[in-house]
Amino acid sequence: MTHASDVPSYLEKLAATIRQLPLDSINNLIQVFLEAYERDRNIFLFGNGGSAALASHMACDLGKGTAPKTGKRLRALALTDNLALITAWANDTRYENIFAEQIENLLTAGDVAFAISGSGNSPNVLAALACARRKGAVTAGITGFQGGKMKSLCDVCVVVPSDDMQIIEDLHLSIAHSVFRALCREIQQANAAEVLARPAAAGS
Repeated sequence: MTHASDVPSYLEKLAATIRQLPLDSINNLIQVFLEAYERDRNIFLFGNGGSAALASHMACDLGKGTAPKTGKRLRALALTDNLALITAWANDTRYENIFAEQIENLLTAGDVAFAISGSGNSPNVLAALACARRKGAVTAGITGFQGGKMKSLCDVCVVVPSDDMQIIEDLHLSIAHSVFRALCREIQQANAAEVLARPAAAGS
């Protein structure tokens, strides 16, 4: 039976880990996404389980939530969302290929491959990052523990300093939202500045 004392203990651990988050790495991740936006590149997101859900959540936030009323939009796609395609690759080849094979189809040099993995060691995530690097992508991700094998495959890697998977997943969502908020502000400001810089219509 869960004891009431478990709740404050968990929340205290969560709060303590928040204070240890690598803010420089998070800022670097924001820059990676912002550069993708400025260069009209695509961001492909992927992960397993709860990380798959976060990939879909982030793609929604990045694609819709940052969209200005007029002007250029950020292009983000979760590779977790086509169930038919995922199960076809898993069934006909192996589960390790479900993201890498999509990357083979979709990614071009300069795009961003963004991995989400609590352990940093999921074979299909590692395969996708390796494929993305071969194709000239910018690779980035968020993980936990010590970063796992994924860390060496990422140009930018945000490592939540915890060995507790629930704490890691909680803070992955918090990081995702903080990145979204920063990007939303930058994109809105960039589009507002562009509107102001446009020449006045003739005869106005």
